[in-house]
Amino acid sequence: MLFSTLVILLVTAVAGICQIPPAEFFNEVSPKAAGIPAEFFSFKLDRFTPAFFVRMAIDLVSMIVLIRLIYYKVYARRDYFFTFFMFNLVIFIITSLLNSNSGFSIGAAFGLFAIFAMLRYRTEDISARDMTYLFMSITIGLISSINMGTAFEIVIINAIIILTAYLIEGNILFKPEFVKVVEYEKIELIRPENNAELLSDLKTRTGLNVHKVYIKRIDFLRDTALLKIYYHNPKNRDA
Repeated sequence: MLFSTLVILLVTAVAGICQIPPAEFFNEVSPKAAGIPAEFFSFKLDRFTPAFFVRMAIDLVSMIVLIRLIYYKVYARRDYFFTFFMFNLVIFIITSLLNSNSGFSIGAAFGLFAIFAMLRYRTEDISARDMTYLFMSITIGLISSINMGTAFEIVIINAIIILTAYLIEGNILFKPEFVKVVEYEKIELIRPENNAELLSDLKTRTGLNVHKVYIKRIDFLRDTALLKIYYHNPKNRDA
């Protein structure tokens, strides 16, 4: 409710300053789209209309709620803050400028989304959950820039995405599950009949509320096993 109220006040204030009727605020037609050529060396801001800055404000506020109030609260990690925000902002600016300049279609926008979706970071592994947050960041940027509806419709769409993430990640519908990979030397305990003893030993040695174990690899030469442990404990984040 606070987020929606802030956006409404922002739209009303900017529309009042620019003397634009609220109903027409997001239906502006740029001179380029209307067929009027823009003079290259003029000092006019034809593309940067009040609607552009309000859309950007909606986009950035949505990202702050998603990344700072949901992602960081659950995982307490800042590693990908720059990546999430810059991907979102770059996508928003590219699609906004192309949309106002050359009739950028929704199909082309999703084609751009697919290109970015194929990007992989080769320097380190990125978890599926982090990649999902990256996709959500790109999606919010696309929705905020190419959606031709009103400010309220954009807010509602973004709010649906954020609310769904909050219900899943905020311990409302499901308990957050964290994962760690450990090297374990008591190889005799990885037998199926010793599963209860294995869980008990992992809980004691790690201090985590381990409830499930997956054996990734067994090294009989060194008598060790690589285990993937799953636990519910918000005070201990996955590395």
